[in-house]
Amino acid sequence: MGNSIKNMNILKSLSVYKNPKILAILFLGFASGLPLPLTGATLDAVLNQAGVTKTAIGLFALISIPYSLKFLWSPIIDRLPIPIFTKLLGRRRSWIILTQISLIASITMLGFSNPAENLMQTALLALWVAFSSASQDIVIDAYRIESLEPTEQGAGASASTTGYIISMKLIGGAMAFWLSDLMPWSYVYAIMAIMVGLGIIAVIIAGEPQVKEGITTASKNLVDFIREGVIAPFVDFVKTPNWLLIISFIIFYKFGDAFAGKMLTPFLQDTGFTNSQIAFYLKTFGLGATLLGAFLGGALVYKIGIFKALFIGGILQAISNLTLVMLAHTGNNEVALAVVVAVENLSAGMGTAAFVAYLSGLCNVRYTATQYALLSSFAATGRTFLSSSSGWFAQSLGWSNFFLLSAVVAVPGLVILILLSKKQVKPVNS
Repeated sequence: MGNSIKNMNILKSLSVYKNPKILAILFLGFASGLPLPLTGATLDAVLNQAGVTKTAIGLFALISIPYSLKFLWSPIIDRLPIPIFTKLLGRRRSWIILTQISLIASITMLGFSNPAENLMQTALLALWVAFSSASQDIVIDAYRIESLEPTEQGAGASASTTGYIISMKLIGGAMAFWLSDLMPWSYVYAIMAIMVGLGIIAVIIAGEPQVKEGITTASKNLVDFIREGVIAPFVDFVKTPNWLLIISFIIFYKFGDAFAGKMLTPFLQDTGFTNSQIAFYLKTFGLGATLLGAFLGGALVYKIGIFKALFIGGILQAISNLTLVMLAHTGNNEVALAVVVAVENLSAGMGTAAFVAYLSGLCNVRYTATQYALLSSFAATGRTFLSSSSGWFAQSLGWSNFFLLSAVVAVPGLVILILLSKKQVKPVNS
């Protein structure tokens, strides 16, 4: 009798996933994750095959600047209506559909650009994709939170993350690489652009979320708009003890990982691995290791605390970069590649899970969305600005020395973490 009741409770809990809004959020998570590889690792492969220098490929990390600065225009997307669109579709759906139309156009045009002949045009189109993607993320987060009841938020977050990882790893990553062996990159990008449209269909079917009591949809004037949407959340955060040290940690914790990761695809191509092999090991096989790492990272935070989990994740991330030194010496060896990908993705998943938990705990519940956007923007600095020099170092030092350096640049983040731990600067919500 007890087991049957327990099973009924489990089935009742799982029934939340039948909610049409949860399914819509799954597809929105899919649309949110797809542009990232198309301006990241997948684009790196396009540039490398086109003969673009490693230094220039490294500089393409700066394409991610919109993800670092999205908090600047998030109040506009949050509160500004779009003529005609908002009246017909609602506040959230109008912005989602507008950003996705922009993504479909920009991804298609990026695919048909020719970096070998006009690198600047490719860079500007990639920047357009990144801006549209960062803007889409702002409104999708708001849509998810406002569409669901408090008891459904966990399921919504899970659905969004699942869609995000599937599209980023399997579709924009593995599938794009596999297709590139069968057709030109321009056709691959056109197919990816069409898939973004799944998000448009999903939100049209699911409908507009109701405006809940207490949610402010507009400010009285421009001054209030800036004060309430941008200044107040930042002022609140700087009241946190040792806030500058916290920001330094956020910037540098994932720096070594981003520094090595930016040049990983060109390195594998230069080592002689085919796009199909990269698709299987880096994207498909790597997906399982990432999910396992995220699970273990979350369990570590619960079991031993946030600082110890962050330290273990950070150490493993540095070690994973050293395995790339081994691959640089062994060359085109699939067994060595499998080991490297397993260690790399497992450690990245563990570090990311603990890191996201830390960032979430720093947010004041009054300003959660804006403060998380601010903190995640600082986190993006490592992979955007600092890692933009990775191509120059790889070209100057050679692959083996470059990956040794990537392990060294992971050390400052660990040192800052030790200082925070000694000062007992814990997240406010931990």
